[in-house]
Amino acid sequence: MAVPPRPHPLARAKTAAWADRAVQALWDRGVTPKPPLEPEFLWQVGSRGFEPEDERSIRTHSEVDDFRARLNRLCASLRDEAQLNALGHTMAYGQLTSAIRKRHALGRAWREDPALAQADIAHPIIVVGQMRAGTTRMHRLLAADPRHTGTRFCNSHDPVPAAPDWRPFKAGAALAIARRINPWLDALHPFGATRIDEEIGWLSGALSPATFEAQWQVPGFVAWSEARDAAPVYAEFARILHTDAATMGDADRPRVLKCPQFSEDLPALLRQFPEARLVVTRRDHADVLSSSVSLVSSQMAFQSDHSEVPRIEAEWRRKLAMRDSRIDAALADFDGPVAYVDFDALGRNWEAEIARTYAALGLELTDHALFAMRAEQNSADAGAHHHHRAQLAGFGLG
Repeated sequence: MAVPPRPHPLARAKTAAWADRAVQALWDRGVTPKPPLEPEFLWQVGSRGFEPEDERSIRTHSEVDDFRARLNRLCASLRDEAQLNALGHTMAYGQLTSAIRKRHALGRAWREDPALAQADIAHPIIVVGQMRAGTTRMHRLLAADPRHTGTRFCNSHDPVPAAPDWRPFKAGAALAIARRINPWLDALHPFGATRIDEEIGWLSGALSPATFEAQWQVPGFVAWSEARDAAPVYAEFARILHTDAATMGDADRPRVLKCPQFSEDLPALLRQFPEARLVVTRRDHADVLSSSVSLVSSQMAFQSDHSEVPRIEAEWRRKLAMRDSRIDAALADFDGPVAYVDFDALGRNWEAEIARTYAALGLELTDHALFAMRAEQNSADAGAHHHHRAQLAGFGLG
């Protein structure tokens, strides 16, 4: 799909505008009721077909309570702060009921086979850094090494194991719809149903703010979540990783993990994986901010009629500073292997930067790994994300 011109950070595709009007018309004419974003209603829909025991499963009382508390607080912010339009309201309803459904499905799988969530896995390699700071590029290069592995987008989107595995087809269909709603999606982050991608779906399934704050104005939920211990979220994350590794048959290879949310939750993540190796990406703060504002604006534009670029910029200026401080604090207490990667150096000579990274992590960089990484780099070079640089210049953001 060709990338159309994007005249403004809050530009909205015709398909998104049409979908918003169509949903509103269905509500106005009484064809279908507007679903309330109330925890009890969402729970009733999302848990349909499951047993109450599937919620608890092998989770602790505090983990069950954390999910319920997150749902209550997020719903309050969506109702009181987000100012969603009809399309945004529908997407919020769909995402939250899906999170509840997948949580029950995972709970059922673990209740039937607890060993899934406890399978032995190799110590992971974790890419940490601000979004738009080269994390995706490093993530995919490292995961291309045949001795490593990564998470498929479809597995992040839906972590519930199934046989036969229809997740690639479902994720492909979801991406096709997403590209119609937001035709600039791949310029912001190149996607593929089975392509290696970040585990943001696992975090959003535990109601971490990772994906929600990039779509909706929910400052109350974000502030509440930032002040809250993320341990229950990463306990669920670890169970999903063990399950995914066991079902994908790659538990013996280090999984390369990546999500910008890690930067503010690093202590909780490292408590689950204390033997991990870390790769920390860094980029000029102004460039990170402008690119982040562009990405968030693109996601918010079609879900609310009240989004404003200055407000988005102020929030993400605060957010990025907070994440920087949390990364520094967490690394001060970490004594494992850490490699620091400079965004500009990665752009100038990625092979040299990869070699330096492997040396810092105590890993051997083989010819087979470099061959696979070159194929990944060639694929990235042919992607649509290069359009984003021109968009930023047109916006005056970068």
